[in-house]
Amino acid sequence: MSIATYVSTELDSAERGRAFGEANRDELHAAFARYATLFEALGGREHQVAEWGERALAETAAWAPSLAEEIAGVADGAGLDRWRLGALNGRTEVLAALAVTGEGECSTAVVLPRAGAPRTVQTWDWHDTFRDGMLLWSLEPSRGRRVHTFTEFGVAGKIGVTSEGLGVHFNVLRHASDHDGIGVPVHVVARRILDEANSVRDAVELARSARLSASSVITVVTYDGERSDAIGLELSPAGVAELPVGSDGVLVHTNHFLDPELAGGEGTTADVSTTYDRLPGLRDRIEAVDTADRTARARALHSHRDGGSALCAHADRALPPHLRWESLATISIDLAEGRLHAHEGGPCRVERDGWQAAPPEPQEGRA
Repeated sequence: MSIATYVSTELDSAERGRAFGEANRDELHAAFARYATLFEALGGREHQVAEWGERALAETAAWAPSLAEEIAGVADGAGLDRWRLGALNGRTEVLAALAVTGEGECSTAVVLPRAGAPRTVQTWDWHDTFRDGMLLWSLEPSRGRRVHTFTEFGVAGKIGVTSEGLGVHFNVLRHASDHDGIGVPVHVVARRILDEANSVRDAVELARSARLSASSVITVVTYDGERSDAIGLELSPAGVAELPVGSDGVLVHTNHFLDPELAGGEGTTADVSTTYDRLPGLRDRIEAVDTADRTARARALHSHRDGGSALCAHADRALPPHLRWESLATISIDLAEGRLHAHEGGPCRVERDGWQAAPPEPQEGRA
């Protein structure tokens, strides 16, 4: 199976959204159906999800008007109620409102070498029933600025890179301050950083300006052709913590808070999540991650549950769908070229010729 790709050419946000919705109508209807099933399995009722989706759109409109226009355009183009797209973009906020706990998702590693571009890799872990919802989307939020994001159909953005030399990785977190008063969706925060930020400090200022109701960590990486920088932004309703890159040029994150103050409200425990095993597992593999070869970098995360750190997750088919977790994709950012590379499946499935890029490679015979 390959990851779907789509290239938007519209500069106007509403037009871009509508064109995307019209072109991907079936995929968007299927995306919401998957989430509706998940929300219901976790105790959410349609009237609640509708209210939360409307709030997510309202919060987005107040904080990022152009993204709200794009999201509304996607809904209109696909023939979906706008609140359903609000719920898709606010899926982390809906899950926080439902007080969901569980395994968590994703392991991220960044190395800033002494010379050359940053070396990054992460797994994207989610329920195995969502594997058909993955998307590599290329767009132009403003003239001359290109954004490439690995995301889900209907979600404005997630992991990505810009033509200006800034990239983001994305991991979910859970905090005691998470609540049901829906705030700006964390996925919208990630996308606005991609759309507007040109530096680590730009990203920090944007993140701090959003009222949040759910938690995540956005790892921001930059490269200007000579110098590189990185920071981990732990987002929560209780505040935003800044995790600087270490003196060794390494920044790693799984699914628990590393900032000492925010860690006091940690919402993830070792009895439901492997995050506390995965973090040292990442650190143990940094030497192997520190390579310009993205395939070797990804394979460095090949570690299953029987190996202790479970960086590469596989679904337990004995469990119900809403309790199953799998590494659905492995992603690496190429900041020197402004390209995003994704491979379907976890690190154990990565093959040298299996990567897909955003923007997609030109078709044979075309300029």
